[in-house]
Amino acid sequence: MDTISSSDRSSRFGDAYGEAKAIGQKQPAGTGGDAEVPGGEPAAGRLGPQPLRFADVVGAHRPGTGHDQAGPTAPDRLEGPWQASEAMDLAIERAARFGVGLVSVRRGTHFGCAGYHARRAAERGMVGLVSSNCGRQRIARPPGGRVALLGTNPLSVAAPAGAHPPFVLDMSTTAVPTGRVRAAARIGQQIPPGWLADESGRDVTDPAAFDRGEAHLLWLGAANSAFKGFGLGLMVEVLSALVAGSGFGPADEALPADGRPSGRDDDIGMLMVAIAPALLRGPEAVARDAEQLFGTVLACPPADGDHPVRYPGWPEAERALRRREHGVLLEAPVHSELAGLADALGLPSPAGTGER
Repeated sequence: MDTISSSDRSSRFGDAYGEAKAIGQKQPAGTGGDAEVPGGEPAAGRLGPQPLRFADVVGAHRPGTGHDQAGPTAPDRLEGPWQASEAMDLAIERAARFGVGLVSVRRGTHFGCAGYHARRAAERGMVGLVSSNCGRQRIARPPGGRVALLGTNPLSVAAPAGAHPPFVLDMSTTAVPTGRVRAAARIGQQIPPGWLADESGRDVTDPAAFDRGEAHLLWLGAANSAFKGFGLGLMVEVLSALVAGSGFGPADEALPADGRPSGRDDDIGMLMVAIAPALLRGPEAVARDAEQLFGTVLACPPADGDHPVRYPGWPEAERALRRREHGVLLEAPVHSELAGLADALGLPSPAGTGER
């Protein structure tokens, strides 16, 4: 495989981060980043016809794959957005040949929006699936547990929707990603019940309590069905870490912890899957059915006439279109941070003054 230039890798960073801001995602729904705060938390915000075999690849500049048996692994210690994009592109390439492509990544880093990478497959007329654990970083406790064992463990599925914007489900398996909590803390905004809880299980609405160690992150469905979110989180751990052989959260060293986030988000595991239904049953049939499936969802009579029914991916597509035309509003603290960084690096500062 050819060496990838630093400028190409940087463009992948820009694409993934720009996508997050354009669709209005305050924090990528991916794993934690290399930057850390106390407790190890992130600082902010192919299935071919033969079995897979895996091999470690070490290198600072060259992407690497394990034994390519029509379903390669693509592990390497490079920037996460580039790793994930390259892995999904490999999965798409295999799916175009075999109907299904699967690429597993280990030794990964923060990859930004899971949905950005899944949508790469949808834009090629395929179904994309992305899962990622948080390496050895532990943020959320299992239901009934006293110590954190898993990360936010994002999951994304994307698919073409005929003439409509692609379906893109991009979610953390916790109630929200940690970036949503920190974004609220940054502007002094209370958060809804169901995101955080204290040691007694009571809801906490002060987002700053999370980084003070006074509250822990809850699972999706925590109000009455926390095992659904926790089960999905474990499923992502299996798909991302157990398959690839990456670091994982539920390890012996997690058990003596004090309940706060622990560990580092290194050696992240990812799974990228692309499925080409057109290769399996014909492009015309797939396009027709996708149009009917998502068109019917959009045509569903709304309970409130002012709020038409939409599916995941539609609001983000509308928001991205609007922001690409009119620009992206930045919170004042984010704008100030970017301006300071630009000044330190001798680069032009971002325009405007920053606002909500």
